[in-house]
Amino acid sequence: METKLLFEKVEAIKMPVRIGILAGTLILFAALFIIFVYIPKTEQISAAETVIIDLNDQLNRAKLQRQKLPKVREEKKKVDLLFEAALKQLPNDMEIPELLTKITELGVESNLDISTFKPQSNKQKGFYAEIPISLKIKGSYHDIAIFFEKVGNMERIMNIQNVNMKPEKERSTILEVTCDAITYTFVKGK
Repeated sequence: METKLLFEKVEAIKMPVRIGILAGTLILFAALFIIFVYIPKTEQISAAETVIIDLNDQLNRAKLQRQKLPKVREEKKKVDLLFEAALKQLPNDMEIPELLTKITELGVESNLDISTFKPQSNKQKGFYAEIPISLKIKGSYHDIAIFFEKVGNMERIMNIQNVNMKPEKERSTILEVTCDAITYTFVKGK
């Protein structure tokens, strides 16, 4: 009975008002759909498209890096070889016994008498350390110059500093030389 009453009330409303109510209801549902369904979904789609663009950019960068990888590996091998060569000139450790042997050999080749070979304390200089070695040498001026040249041409970096020459005896061609041979070592972790 109540439904009959409801239908009778609706029939009593004029047609333009009924069409207005229907249109208002449809507009209300459309607005609710747009606000609660369409806008959130378009925002999700937009965010997903942005993520896809970022991922495609990352993928393209990764593809470029993959193409460059053989070249980078080749460059790394070259750098490793250069580093090994540099370590021969600037070793990781002091290697004093080998150095003593090499300097003694160069002294004998140069006709010199090396009476003192005394390593001093290291001096830290950042990524490397200086290792001064006090030397006392006897020989002719020419032989000493040849020895200094041979030391300078060693595979390992070595400098001669603080050279002090004096004749062994008055009017002697044999000189007594005191000097510091400075070699260097690579300091790890710097």
